[in-house]
Amino acid sequence: MTPPSSTTTTTPTAPTPTSADAGTAPSSHERAVALAARMTLSEKLAQLVGFWEKEDGEAVAPLQGDFEQAQGLDAATAHGLGHLTRVYGTRPVEPAERARWLWERQRRLVRETRLGIPALVHEECLTGLAAWTATTYPTPLAWGASFDPDLVERMGAAIGSSMRALGVHQGLAPVLDVVRDPRWGRVDECISEDPYVVGTVGTAYVRGLQGAGVHATLKHFVGYSASRSGRNFGVVEAGRRELEDVLLVPFEMALLDGGARSVMHAYVEIDGVPVASDPELLTGVLRDRWGFTGTVVADYFGVAFLHLLHGVAADLGEAAGLALAAGVDVELPTGDAYLRPLEAAVRRGDVDERLVDRAVVRALTQKADLGLLDATFDDEPPTAIDLDPNEHRSLAAQLAEESVVLLSNDGSLPLARGRRVAVVGPNAHRVAALMGCYSFVNHVLPQHPGVPDGIRVPTVLEALTTELGAAPDLALGCAVDDDDASGFDEAARVAAAADVVVAVVGDHAALFGRGTVGEGCDRDDLELPGVQRALVERLLEQGRPVVLVVLSGRPYALDWALARCAAVVQAFFPGEEGGAAVAGVLSGRVNPSGRMPVSVPRSAGAQPYTYLHPPLGGPSDVSSLDTTPALPFGHGLSYTTFSRTDLVVDAAATSGPVVARVRVTNTGERAGTDVVQLYGRDVVASVTRPVAQLLGYRRLHLEPGESRTVELVVPAARLAFTDRRGRRVVEPGDLRLWVGPSCADRETEVTVTLTGPVREVAADRATERVTRTTLHP
Repeated sequence: MTPPSSTTTTTPTAPTPTSADAGTAPSSHERAVALAARMTLSEKLAQLVGFWEKEDGEAVAPLQGDFEQAQGLDAATAHGLGHLTRVYGTRPVEPAERARWLWERQRRLVRETRLGIPALVHEECLTGLAAWTATTYPTPLAWGASFDPDLVERMGAAIGSSMRALGVHQGLAPVLDVVRDPRWGRVDECISEDPYVVGTVGTAYVRGLQGAGVHATLKHFVGYSASRSGRNFGVVEAGRRELEDVLLVPFEMALLDGGARSVMHAYVEIDGVPVASDPELLTGVLRDRWGFTGTVVADYFGVAFLHLLHGVAADLGEAAGLALAAGVDVELPTGDAYLRPLEAAVRRGDVDERLVDRAVVRALTQKADLGLLDATFDDEPPTAIDLDPNEHRSLAAQLAEESVVLLSNDGSLPLARGRRVAVVGPNAHRVAALMGCYSFVNHVLPQHPGVPDGIRVPTVLEALTTELGAAPDLALGCAVDDDDASGFDEAARVAAAADVVVAVVGDHAALFGRGTVGEGCDRDDLELPGVQRALVERLLEQGRPVVLVVLSGRPYALDWALARCAAVVQAFFPGEEGGAAVAGVLSGRVNPSGRMPVSVPRSAGAQPYTYLHPPLGGPSDVSSLDTTPALPFGHGLSYTTFSRTDLVVDAAATSGPVVARVRVTNTGERAGTDVVQLYGRDVVASVTRPVAQLLGYRRLHLEPGESRTVELVVPAARLAFTDRRGRRVVEPGDLRLWVGPSCADRETEVTVTLTGPVREVAADRATERVTRTTLHP
């Protein structure tokens, strides 16, 4: 696909197969080849690196303090520049003022360098553009809980529109890592433990962002989330089938279905080979198998880490050669390895300059696609910039509402009018509790004390006050993560005087050990951080119903709370409108429709766990340990009830597709939205297969008493797996299918026999992965 141009550039020339035909303009690739042929080695290398203008003390990337910017911006751009790194997202800057700076810098690159090539500007955009005053949307784990790719695509388009207006060309999102262990700190950046949900929701985000003219960057390719014990940067020992059938699937979907134009390598090593130096993955899979023609960018300092952390390179020059040969085209955020060390290695003959040429052609092709090779920046930068307009807040509110999951309820919710409510807990009245690790509020602002948040963010307490028409009594009780229980007595007093207690607990997202979840904030247990569980148990002793609200970036072990609390509500960092969404669920204004995109663990000792386990990966008589989660993948309650009946499946063959129809009825007394979930199990296969696998899903709104038939067309590629010979195949045999409120509940089920020969599914058929759904009366 040809991505739209940035608003700051002229429209790019449409790519064509060749310019040899008379009268046709050269393609982006041909323009890049011709331009690269005119370049000196120094000019080529300048196009393969970024420049990060940062100040002392700013630390928003791993080991950032260990790297020094070798030169100032003027010197760094003498031969041109590939990327400008996080122009808006490194510190609080006024958008219009910063845009003026950016336009002036781009003009200087156009007018004062020999080749006149502007820089590509990239930013983080995982929960919205990570810039001061920009809308903060729910974290990706909330996207997964919504099971609403269409809404996520609209969000991606809104984020892209803000980035375009500011002259940003590339966004470092989405994260397509499949959750494998909830102890990993970066779970809140992920979408689900199911690769199909990750793939469909992540692809929707890509389409939205790129439809607005901003290139999406898929990360982290690949295996980052599968590290031992859920440790950041931990070693990965994934087998071939885990890699092919789980970890690679979302990337394949987002590239072949979504047309993503950039990929970022993962920091980790797989079976001893760092991904940043692995040509089998970065070239063999990405380019040779999937036909990817975009750019591969380094995760920040990832090339240097081949020398500094992995120990597979003797120095930065050798690290650069390994990464370049593997297929890493652009070093970010700066040029620690790809400038002087790589230049010296090329001039010594240690690195073939043809590898530099290959990378620079890819980088210049991307700039041509974005229109940057024709841009002059003679126009004026934007002067009136609203990065948090009402339409973006409305999207944030809708996604937050759809993502809240009601885990349990004894009838105490919705809260009855006129009852005296107490609100307790460290996250009850804290803006940062609603935001993920890569939100600007948590990612950058902690290093700038005294700077306001820049956006309006009602806390749960403030939003609940609005919902109830009166301010509840408040007692925080404790902090998120310390051992201070001195506030328990006051919390118990407030709880005892109330009719119902809302306890708001959970996480604080931050970086590198400064939080309870987030990049570098891994855990060795899955209890609520600090003394929060003890606080809730003290509240329960007061004899009042306790509604537990968990604002977190990972699922915690909550079996004790599910057994004792009147209700449990899970919200994965729901963003700037998340307080209102949670309060709306508590009051009943919002009928909860979120479903768990991850299992609710019973204990840390049962990890790593996934519902996609083979028979011996679950509970059995041969082990004394029970891995059964406290609540299964896909679980979520509503204030109405639904029935799923009459599952019918047409005769099917390995050539596919499988067509299933199910009747869904709202059997309650109020309107609500169900997430229809179709699961399957390959009863007998040549390799072990999961006991349950999500094959398709559909959000369905129904009025009281209304029934609809949902038709799900499951392509054969959804049933494929890697066989003993390493082929992706669909095998004949019995397939058990069911629909229910979660992966563990078989409300209606049938068995169908796939007929025909073993069918090999080629990479070019990956676009058949997505299940199509149709509604019938």
